[in-house]
Amino acid sequence: MSFTLPELPYAYDALQPYMSKETLEYHHDKHHAAYVNTGNTLMQGTEFEGKSVEEVVKGSYGKNQPLFNNAGQHYNHLHFWKWMKPKGGGAIPGELEKKIISDLGSVEKMKEDFVAAGVGQFGSGWAWLAVKDGKIAIMKTPNGENPLVHGATPILGCDVWEHSYYIDYRNRRPDYLKAFLNDLVNWEYVAELYGNAGH
Repeated sequence: MSFTLPELPYAYDALQPYMSKETLEYHHDKHHAAYVNTGNTLMQGTEFEGKSVEEVVKGSYGKNQPLFNNAGQHYNHLHFWKWMKPKGGGAIPGELEKKIISDLGSVEKMKEDFVAAGVGQFGSGWAWLAVKDGKIAIMKTPNGENPLVHGATPILGCDVWEHSYYIDYRNRRPDYLKAFLNDLVNWEYVAELYGNAGH
């Protein structure tokens, strides 16, 4: 199964002012497209041809770094676009909210710790909510890594590579992370992934 670049689930200008049309054009049409194209080239003639993106991510980790980098970023971005929506943020669906409170203390604490994970990720990487051993945990990973390769299922991720925020926020990564949580997150999609995470 070769990788394909998905359409954005909203217009390029739909996430303004929190994420600009220019950021989405570059991030989706250039960066994500490059992960797809490079990943497809690197997969040719390998054991990973015809496998799902999750299988490629898990199988190439620690074995084929160039392929892993591109497959990981393709997987991350397939979800990243769906983790946001116009007029996002807001209320978290009930079951997920209860689980966040029981595992992470409170919604506010979850947000603080998520921002801290994203700010504390040195260089490029991601901040995550993931289900591990039946509990929701906050994680951070470098570069294109994601919780799949650490025995966890990601249910929310925020891209802290500079191309995700520099046009709009320059070096203010904390402000970008706060805007992501408070104004962009599609909590219904997070709840759907949580429901499928086999907790």
